[in-house]
Amino acid sequence: MNIDLTVKINSLVFKNPVLTASGTSGYGIELSRLFHISKLGGVITKSVTLKPRMGNLPPRITETPCGMLNSIGLENKGIKYFLSEILPQIKRFKTVIIVSIAGETISEYAELAKILDGKVDALEVNISCPNVKKGGMIFGQDSSATEKVVRAVRESTSLPIIVKLTPNVARIEEFAKICEQNGADAVSLVNTYKGLAIDINTRSSKLGSFTGGVSGPAIKPLALYAVWIVAKNVRIPVVGCGGIMDWKDAIEFFMAGASLIEIGSATFRDPEAALLIIKGITSFLRKKKIENINKIVGVTNEN
Repeated sequence: MNIDLTVKINSLVFKNPVLTASGTSGYGIELSRLFHISKLGGVITKSVTLKPRMGNLPPRITETPCGMLNSIGLENKGIKYFLSEILPQIKRFKTVIIVSIAGETISEYAELAKILDGKVDALEVNISCPNVKKGGMIFGQDSSATEKVVRAVRESTSLPIIVKLTPNVARIEEFAKICEQNGADAVSLVNTYKGLAIDINTRSSKLGSFTGGVSGPAIKPLALYAVWIVAKNVRIPVVGCGGIMDWKDAIEFFMAGASLIEIGSATFRDPEAALLIIKGITSFLRKKKIENINKIVGVTNEN
């Protein structure tokens, strides 16, 4: 039986629905040294900003029960470096290339979108990073700011737009609807939950920036609920992420309403986790005699 794993966001076609999550595998170059990136449905780069960013003070990562807490702070060398040094390398990948963009102001998001227009396959608009003092989650927690950012990006590019949402809000589905109404082609959720870890000997935070973002298996039930409730409220595709560690987790996200998924923390445990998940999805569909991945999207029964 031939299994069709192709998924679309408007006219953009993915060979399968498994993507890398932004910030968890650099620009994809790092993973390309271990396996053929072309086997993935797509690569979402770490977030790129207009100007270089130093990121947050170390330590930046600490383990938590069933997950991790990180506070990188969007460290990157800026859009000029990305265009000259990174883009030529990742353009060779035979898969969908999605660049995550982040800004401190609405105009920065718009400028990044304009600069990248026509140069990559799609943009993921990061309005959900909890580890920066300016921009990031600030835009994702204010409905008016969300509307303005999405609209500004939409007016600046013809590329498909995926908006990365923060779970640190009361009703994430309302923010998803705002994104849809202002031109987003899809929404991805969730980014990390804001958290804290304390060293009881020093009485200080275990992170240099005090707080950080919680990811990994611990947030999976929360992320799964967010995907389910958002998928019920928008017509655009939902990209699910948050604690997807194996193919069974992936199937749950599809059944909750995700059309595509992003693999993040699992990559730290096994760099080839995404490949194993693709194989597991295929085997599951073949066993269940389901020929097309889209047939299990949003099929969860409500009691």
